Amino acid sequence: MSRLHQSRIADFQEVLGEPTVALTRLRELCFSGECRGDRPQILLNYLPLEKALWSSLLKKQRDLYSQFLKEMIIQPGIAKANLGVSREDVTLEDHPLNPNPDSRWNTYFKDNEVLLQIDKDVRRLYPDMAFFQRPTDYPCLLILDPQNEFETLRRRVEQTTLKSQTVARNRSGVTNVSSPLKTNPSSLNEYEVLPNGCEAHWEVVERILFIYAKLNPGIAYVQGMNEIVGPLYYTFATDPNSEWKEHAEADTFFCFTNLMSEIRDNFIKSLDDSQCGITYKMEKVYSTLKEKDVELYLKLQEQNIKPQFFAFRWLTLLLSQEFLLPDVIRIWDSLFADDKRFDFLLLVCCAMLTLIRDQLLEGDFTLNMRLLQVRIKYSGCREQLEKS
Repeated sequence: MSRLHQSRIADFQEVLGEPTVALTRLRELCFSGECRGDRPQILLNYLPLEKALWSSLLKKQRDLYSQFLKEMIIQPGIAKANLGVSREDVTLEDHPLNPNPDSRWNTYFKDNEVLLQIDKDVRRLYPDMAFFQRPTDYPCLLILDPQNEFETLRRRVEQTTLKSQTVARNRSGVTNVSSPLKTNPSSLNEYEVLPNGCEAHWEVVERILFIYAKLNPGIAYVQGMNEIVGPLYYTFATDPNSEWKEHAEADTFFCFTNLMSEIRDNFIKSLDDSQCGITYKMEKVYSTLKEKDVELYLKLQEQNIKPQFFAFRWLTLLLSQEFLLPDVIRIWDSLFADDKRFDFLLLVCCAMLTLIRDQLLEGDFTLNMRLLQVRIKYSGCREQLEKS
């Protein structure tokens, strides 16, 4: 271990050892990396600066998440035991053919449409690494306990057959319609079936996104949110501290919710052209590039290459598709630590452009569009961060 690394560890211990965390100093340290354990939870406003409040707050939030599981995952009329409500009682007051829009069955069928899109996205989350297909050491006992016989979301998807057509909504505003829906057996059996009582990490991510969609019906689930929650969950679920690993699901949910409160406007199409919308932010990428590298800016303008052609994905997904996961986490260390985090994101985007400026200046429209749009994983993020 180098002296510099030892010094950084000592600095973190000093900051986090105080009764009240000095946020400015913590930001300075995390900006250079190693934002693990309780550090991202502080930066994402999940944990307060007063450490004496941590224990009670974590218990309260984790208990609240357990309540969400009970209310939103264990659905009416499907589980053999539905939190004290018998199947017969549910059937008497409600049934699958009930036309009432407030019917719990009607809600259940609508939820299935959202769930199917989530399931499709989380199953292919970071396919280049095995982590999300591996079993978690801390499965959700509330749902997986064989004495309860509750239905998992994975099982729910396998049993789902929608009557007509499923509308899959993506962020670009394009509506993808498939009719009728046919469950693809190969997609459901793509990953190894785990023994009873076990679940893969992607199933945990699926639950987080489904509960978020249920609690936020105005935005629900939009394709790409899986790319935001994935790195957060990975960070907590692989932490050396067993407490963070055990409660990774609940803690990720609340950190993801807090992060989405800052970036959710990027996912709302009606806000695109407002000052808080994604179009404004994409234009900011070019205005920042003009300040940093006017020659490159003019070249892209001359070729009529608009920031919408490539920066939409960069900004909306916080660069999670442009780098390998370890580098995404390193970039997010700096992003979350910066008090003007999304101004910093613009600088990173500009750095990505300037690092390939020679190819862009030499290329024609077709070559440059391919260079900017093809999802080439940048090899390392050190240069981008240094140029930012």
